[in-house]
Parts: sequence; C-alpha cells; structure tokens
Amino acid sequence: MTIEAGEGRTVLLLHGIGGRASIWQPTVEALGVDHHVIAMDMPGYDGASPALDNFAAVADAAAALLTSRGIGQADIVGHSLGGMVALEMAVRHPELVRRLVIVASSPAFGSRDPAFREGFLAARQKPLDEGIGMAGVARMVVPAMLGPDADPGALPAATAAMSTVDEGAYRTTLAMLTTFDRRADLPNIMQRSLLLGGESDTTAPPRGMQRMADAMPAARLTVIPGVGHLLPLEAPDAFHAAVRGFLAEA
Repeated sequence: MTIEAGEGRTVLLLHGIGGRASIWQPTVEALGVDHHVIAMDMPGYDGASPALDNFAAVADAAAALLTSRGIGQADIVGHSLGGMVALEMAVRHPELVRRLVIVASSPAFGSRDPAFREGFLAARQKPLDEGIGMAGVARMVVPAMLGPDADPGALPAATAAMSTVDEGAYRTTLAMLTTFDRRADLPNIMQRSLLLGGESDTTAPPRGMQRMADAMPAARLTVIPGVGHLLPLEAPDAFHAAVRGFLAEA
C-alpha cells in the first residue's frame, strides 16, 4: 500500500520495523503542501506481497517504486529500519537520492556477535511464538519507545499501525535487521543529509547518531528534546519543521 499526495519535488517516506505507510499520514499532509509525497509499506507489510529478506532487495523495491512513476530523483526520509533502507538506497541507487533524512536510526545492527543476534531474535519472537499476535506485541513494546514529552496521540497511532503489520513479514524483517552494516560506506554517501534523533531514544541514541553524522561528508544531527524513538509522532510540529526547513535549503 502507498499513500500519495501533493505536487512538486518528490519525498519518499520509509517506515520503521513496527510501522506502516499509514503512520506517515500527518507527515504526508504536512509535506504535501509543497511536495509530492509518497509513503510506502515495506514489502510484505500489508500481507498482499511477499516479504523480502535482504536490504538490497528492499532498497531496490523502493527505487523501483520511484522509477515506475517516472521519478528520476527524490528526497528520502527513513525512520529507524526505514533509515537503514534509505542508507542502502544511497549506496545502491545514488542517482535517485537527492537528499537524505535519517530519523532515529543506525548504520548497523547493534552487534556482530552471533550469540547477541540469536538472543535478540529469540526475545523479539518469543511473544509471537506464545500467540499474542502483533496487537499484543504492539501493546508491549510501543510505550517503552516514547519519551517523557511525547504527544498524547503518539501511543495510540503507533500501536494501531503496528497491530496491522503482517506477522510473517515482521518475523522476516527482524531477521533481516540483524544483517545490516553500512558503516564502511558512510564516507561515500555524498548527499546532503539531516539526521534527526530523540533526546530520550534508547534504541538509536543521539550519541550513536552523532558518530554516523561525523562519518558522512555532508551530514548534520539535530536532536529533538523530550522525545524517544518515535519522534515523528511524538513531536510532529518540531519534526515537520525540521524536515521542511532542511528540504527547502538551497
């Protein structure tokens, strides 16, 4: 599924592992005033298409979405997992990427240790193995992602979106997440880039995002106070102002 609105230069929105295109609706409306905005479901997330198990294929699918519409270049905004896909697009399809906005994300999975990877996957999949479904997982994990000053609408919006994620796609994407590592490629990503972090984010802490910004030739970090990992929903006005300002820069 995609959500599309507006006219002008194209902005492609890529959601996180527990998101859907629908989670971007406020951003589609905010940016659609002066941009052509597309929010896409990750492959498999709507249950109507197969999930993909590697970042190259997901980045290629996002690139194909643009080229199928005759779009030669776009600004890419990626949150969390979507930020990883955005980095992958910048490496694999640099000609399609005008600017990058990387939100609450990382250039690599947390550890190369196989034991850490296995423990991570076991912990994330255990609730599903016990049968609570994606709605149950959403009720468990979303509250812990929020910062102290989160907008009251962030919790119900994020919970509703995650509850509709296809379980099989979520499991496949969890495994894919543990394979990501583009740290060595950061110095080669030449697009002007804005990194946005949440002050209280423990999943993608600002200190890690600062290291990523330092490794990229044309990147800077902005930290939004009082919010956590879901900052587009937690601080929508500050988020949209930062993105719109960055995209409008000469």
